[in-house]
Amino acid sequence: TGEGAELDAWRACFAQVPEPLSDAERRAHLAQLSGVAVASDAFFPFSDNIHRAHRSGASYVAAPSGSVQDAAVIAAADEYGMVLAHTNLRLFHH
Repeated sequence: TGEGAELDAWRACFAQVPEPLSDAERRAHLAQLSGVAVASDAFFPFSDNIHRAHRSGASYVAAPSGSVQDAAVIAAADEYGMVLAHTNLRLFHH
């Protein structure tokens, strides 16, 4: 899914734009994913990102620590048997 300029730019990459996956095709694809790695240049402030990453087949997470919710994030990763590595390198700047 997408919209606006990003969708237009994506469509411009194809001579014939592929049809989107059906709901069944999308579920089948997601179900077979495993060993996916997720990284962030900022800490995960809540465990919802871990739950979402798990649904996308993530097994490995790398991100800096520093959130007051680090314990909840770690617990969520542990719940799924995911490897969570705190990088101690924060590249997120405002």
